Amino acid sequence: MKSIIHTGSGLPFKAGLIALGLSLSTGLYAAESALEAAYKKAGADKVKTLEFTGSGKWYQFGQSPAPGTAWPAFEVKSYSASINFDNQSARTQQTRLQIVEANRERPVPVEQKPDQYVSGSVAWNLAAPQGSAPGTPAVPQAQPAAVEERQAEIWTTPQGFLKAAQSNHAVTNKKGDATLVEFNLQKYKYQGLINSKGELEQVKTWIDNPIIGDTLVEVNYSQYKDFNGTRFPAKIVKVQGGSPVLDINVNQVKINQPVDVAVPADVKSNPSPAVAVTSTELAPGVHYLQGGSHHSLAVEQKDHVVVIEAPLNEARSVAVIAKVKELIPNKPITHLINSHQHFDHSGGLRTYVDAGATIVTHELNKPFYEKAWQQARTINPDKLASSKKAAKFQTFNDKLVLTDGQRPIEIHSIAGNGHNDAFALIYLPKEKILVEADAFTPPASNAPAPTSVNPFSKNLYENINRLKLDVAQIAPLHGRLVKLQDLESFISINTASN
Repeated sequence: MKSIIHTGSGLPFKAGLIALGLSLSTGLYAAESALEAAYKKAGADKVKTLEFTGSGKWYQFGQSPAPGTAWPAFEVKSYSASINFDNQSARTQQTRLQIVEANRERPVPVEQKPDQYVSGSVAWNLAAPQGSAPGTPAVPQAQPAAVEERQAEIWTTPQGFLKAAQSNHAVTNKKGDATLVEFNLQKYKYQGLINSKGELEQVKTWIDNPIIGDTLVEVNYSQYKDFNGTRFPAKIVKVQGGSPVLDINVNQVKINQPVDVAVPADVKSNPSPAVAVTSTELAPGVHYLQGGSHHSLAVEQKDHVVVIEAPLNEARSVAVIAKVKELIPNKPITHLINSHQHFDHSGGLRTYVDAGATIVTHELNKPFYEKAWQQARTINPDKLASSKKAAKFQTFNDKLVLTDGQRPIEIHSIAGNGHNDAFALIYLPKEKILVEADAFTPPASNAPAPTSVNPFSKNLYENINRLKLDVAQIAPLHGRLVKLQDLESFISINTASN
């Protein structure tokens, strides 16, 4: 048979267009019908609240033990999510314990019980204040940076996605035997795949991250079954930033039970606390910049300033830079020393790149940052996304010294530490000050002694001795200023307990 492409009369071509139009129309209606069928099958029109529980694994996003590796795993004894769709609110609770890898020495795992909330544009945790002694009562703590992710957790549930699709003018298209559903919820893009059984089997969305920009969140649903009249997946696997962050086997589902997530008064009155930066001068021209969970240091040199650590995000870095300019006016920040690539310790690096500083980091981190910083940043563009300045790096393997001829700053690799494979300590030899993150976080002064050896702290002490560092003070990037004797006492107590 010959293909008919066109004739002088145009009739065969016109007939072909009509046939194509009918085909497209049929596919369009089929796609719309698939969304409607899935919506009804999931009972999304009747679901006001959703609660589900399960167990499995959780993975700590942004805390890989080496650049480019998977997030570390935790065994989840219990997982519970309670969602109120009408109020756009949710509570998530876990009981979990870190899984210690066979080839990596870590502290004895301690059971964690995070209690996390979101309601509209407000997020908070219920937890004891950081650094407090065991047994300290939990209090509400605002978590403005978590709003985006926690709202995404609501609208990526099967019922949540289908409800949002119906309310936000979703576009549907056939994709083989499946149906692709797409819509925008405010500035966030959502995609879902409904299989031939009328079940939502995958949801994708993108949220912002200070390190990797527009971050794909992919949730896969399988093993749908009837939970007391509600169709819901028995298996949930969530991937974020290219690696799993959740793998849960669902054991119970309830709908339309009371889910009241009331914003605590203290959080409601101040849902996004201003970034606080306080300063303690440890020596002339050496400023310990605290105020929050993560710290930095500013070290004045002859004609410039070196900053140690850029944690959390751009807001923190902007505040620290402003404080440095106030403390040390008329001298530019030329270098930013990065302790390691964990996201809470590198989230503010891009702000220093935009400010013209050279990033000093372990050689293993450079390719990771270069790749991460090339990712799109359309959801929440930062300063560097606008300026498009090229990052400048100065890397090291074992040791690097930054000096102006008067005040040297030594940067040493922390060898053999299970926390991270590209890990640095910073030492000021003239002032005998050691700066480190995560290897030793001093406990509260009234906290009871740990009953087991913390291998990170023991390893830090071994590295201090190996490098023959004469340390008087330790300025940790978490916690409080201490003396070397505090580390020695901590190690001694630990060792004696075993």
